[in-house]
Amino acid sequence: MTDRARAEFTVCNQTLDVVNLAVGQEVREAADAFWQTEGWWTVGANQCVNVIRDELVNRYVYVYATDVFGQPLLNGSTSMCVGTRRFVIRGDKDCWVRGHKAAPFFEVDTQKTERWTLFLGTGGLQ
Repeated sequence: MTDRARAEFTVCNQTLDVVNLAVGQEVREAADAFWQTEGWWTVGANQCVNVIRDELVNRYVYVYATDVFGQPLLNGSTSMCVGTRRFVIRGDKDCWVRGHKAAPFFEVDTQKTERWTLFLGTGGLQ
């Protein structure tokens, strides 16, 4: 048995404040494909968290990060759903109707690699 490196998507908070984080990606099950968002991870100052622990199957991963006051840290343009507490949400349409909030997720191009680390700084990405 060979030990394979674990594929993952990691986000590192290089700010001096706590960051709240949600991620979105396309999920494929059988013949069905849909968008799914998941959150919240609370990431302390100068800490990292593995938000996707499975093999990265999508080139693009979407990230929504806020400061402790709920202000977005990234200039995202892809609307997806978030919840007020820990959540896993299928679908990116009709967020309000389904009891969620629409949020502007930032698109991260992982360039089809197995692992990716995103660094968040005071002014956004580092």
